Amino acid sequence: MRYIALLLCGALALLGACSSGDGAPRAERQATTTTAGAPPITSTVTVAPPVATSAIPPTTVAVPHFDASISLIDGAIRARMTTSWRPGCPVGLEDLRLVTVDYWGYDGVEHSGELVVHREYADVMTRIFASLFTTRFPIERVSLVDAFAGDDAASTRANNTAAFNCRSVVGRPGAWSEHAYGRAIDVNPLVNPYTLDPNVGQPELARYLDRDQDAPGLIRPGDAAVAAFSADGWTWGGTWSAPDYQHFSPTGH
Repeated sequence: MRYIALLLCGALALLGACSSGDGAPRAERQATTTTAGAPPITSTVTVAPPVATSAIPPTTVAVPHFDASISLIDGAIRARMTTSWRPGCPVGLEDLRLVTVDYWGYDGVEHSGELVVHREYADVMTRIFASLFTTRFPIERVSLVDAFAGDDAASTRANNTAAFNCRSVVGRPGAWSEHAYGRAIDVNPLVNPYTLDPNVGQPELARYLDRDQDAPGLIRPGDAAVAAFSADGWTWGGTWSAPDYQHFSPTGH
């Protein structure tokens, strides 16, 4: 009887029913069958682990969202405005605001940029950029002109969209520009040149005097950019007798 029991246990061990007493996990356990006069026969029984059946979460698609903020010119911001503002400018720092806005870059990716404008137009600027964002009007860069040491020509060559800069009207030294009051902005100035800019004859600017070409961020009559500014009463310099295709202001200057 003992011999038969051993044979039965050996057979059942092949199916994982008997314990070998060696502490091996259930997923992999050795079973040994002993026959009189024959060496032990050892086999391995492997049990596959259970398959996870958790539900696959649904794919989440990010929805583009426009963000903007308005800040007072505090000490930290003032420390960054080393060239755009100085004592003697026609507007004080207390009347200026830093406006942070989202925009669509030339790379088709959402970016965040900074502008300084007069406090009277801070809310207006956020509305305008919200409209530009909705229509996905492309803007290459939005930075304070201090990133270019306040040099308007350098900012233009970098196609940098900027607003406040305590400077004179181009070609009229001593006459304050609307930018010096924080009530003007130049949008994509490289591809939208000012026709009276002394540098407009340079090849990198002159190529964009052709307004019929298909260039990203180029402003045309009645397009999304003009409509966004016009909705808040800002006029476009592109309609002037000497067109300034980059320039928008609420005063018409």
